[in-house]
Amino acid sequence: MKTRFRYSLKEMTVRLFALAKPIRFYLVISTLASIFGNLAHMGLMGFGALWILSAYEKNPSSLYVICTIISAILIPVCRYLEGVFSHIGAYGILAKMRVHLFEILEKISPAWLIDQKKGDILNIAVSDIETLEFFFAHTIGPMFTVIILPVTTLAVAAHYNPLFAWILLPIYIMISIVIPLCGLKAGRTVGMRYRKSLGSLKSLVLESVYGIRDIQIYGAGKEKTEEIMKQNEEVSDSAHWMTMHREVLNALPNFFVSAARILIIAIAAKLKAEGIGDPTGTIVVSFVAAASFSSTFSLTFVVSHLLEAYAAAERFFIIEDTVPAVKETEHPSDIDEIHDIIFDDVTFSYPGAKESVLKNASFRISEKEKIGIYGESGIGKSTLMRLLLRFYDPEKGSVLINHTDAKKISFSSLHEHIALLEQETYLFDTTIAENIAFGKSGATMDEIQTAAKRAGIADFIETLPDGYETEMGQMAARLSGGERQRIGIARVLLRNPDVILMDEPTSSLDVFHEKELLETIRNEYHGKTVIIISHRMSTLGECERIFCMSDGKVYEQI
Repeated sequence: MKTRFRYSLKEMTVRLFALAKPIRFYLVISTLASIFGNLAHMGLMGFGALWILSAYEKNPSSLYVICTIISAILIPVCRYLEGVFSHIGAYGILAKMRVHLFEILEKISPAWLIDQKKGDILNIAVSDIETLEFFFAHTIGPMFTVIILPVTTLAVAAHYNPLFAWILLPIYIMISIVIPLCGLKAGRTVGMRYRKSLGSLKSLVLESVYGIRDIQIYGAGKEKTEEIMKQNEEVSDSAHWMTMHREVLNALPNFFVSAARILIIAIAAKLKAEGIGDPTGTIVVSFVAAASFSSTFSLTFVVSHLLEAYAAAERFFIIEDTVPAVKETEHPSDIDEIHDIIFDDVTFSYPGAKESVLKNASFRISEKEKIGIYGESGIGKSTLMRLLLRFYDPEKGSVLINHTDAKKISFSSLHEHIALLEQETYLFDTTIAENIAFGKSGATMDEIQTAAKRAGIADFIETLPDGYETEMGQMAARLSGGERQRIGIARVLLRNPDVILMDEPTSSLDVFHEKELLETIRNEYHGKTVIIISHRMSTLGECERIFCMSDGKVYEQI
């Protein structure tokens, strides 16, 4: 089946050039260096030939000697400048692209991330963007030299005899235009297949590393190994076809270059037979053409690597062009404090789902209430939380905050006044203090310690050798579910929001730790609006009102 691509080669090239605007100074310098370096290579061969011929005729020209030496000096100097400036610019733009990708992910998440493989996104952020280095550092220069060098060679050939120019012209058209364009179009499918299969392999390996404990416990090592081997075979197979494509691209220009050399000799012989041959012209054209072919020939090397670069660019642009599930209005409003929350006749279904998870759901939560939302797993409890935080917008009805549609409130203001504590608290690879302070930018150590004490985690932290400076990269795997949750609670307490959402906060806790958490809610969340989502009634013991969910609707428990 023919692969359908989101963008044409022209579209991607234009967009990549647009991304390169901030580094155009570096690219101009590197491109000029590439052009002059390749022209110097041709000059070395051409002037060198003229120097030898003039010496043979016992009339050596100092001009040829000087031009040959200058050409020889320019080659390494230009190669150095080309490499330095192209890579300075390329690595600078790659760094900006990674930051840009994170900004995009922040806008389209979390809705978009639900159906994505985390390892594949990591592959795009690191490996695919790194692959684009080839376009910025090794492609733009050859794009110009592949035009200038043939034109220069044809001018030299025409100077000695137009026949030389006419036989070289179709050769250059094949090597510089036809073969590269056909190679790009013919190889796009295998290039995309390789990048996708490599991303799937990295995602699978990452998933397996994270789940190694469960793999060992359940004896699933053999099955997981076979799965990795199967995916690795897919990568190897696509890499094989990439190699086959690359070798064809390398072989075809060789044929035309050899044909060009034979044709030059044939024309020279014909001219000599007619008595109008010029040995000097034949030798100079042969040397200059050989030098230009060696530079033009490198374009096939560029094309073979561009297959991966364009595949990587398409994967990046697909994310960049993803439309967020929700958008902020042009002039959003801010809120000072949340007094009430109303779900007014809300209907919602996830993209691609056949049925609505919420059907005309309506209820109201007043200021400083402790509310429980009860129901079986998958009934739509967490969906209420996602709508309140505007991860999604309702298809029908409205979520009102202080009688204002949540769509009209800025994201920053909404998230400043509403905090979320999920089933599992994610701990970043930094210190415990910084993990707690994640809830409030610029928090002091006193504020962090106070939050930890209120969350009931301070005593545990003080038993650690480095205390609050303990790195989570060393400790995260050794923390219990309860300890993780309490660090999450400390984050929330430090942030001091008006509304606190708790999504299955005790799902990973035993009865004892569940009781401790409920006591913390009762003692520390006094005066806050608390919404606890759970499928366990025992977790909702501190709630003043409980809403039950069934068939997409919300009913208050009497």
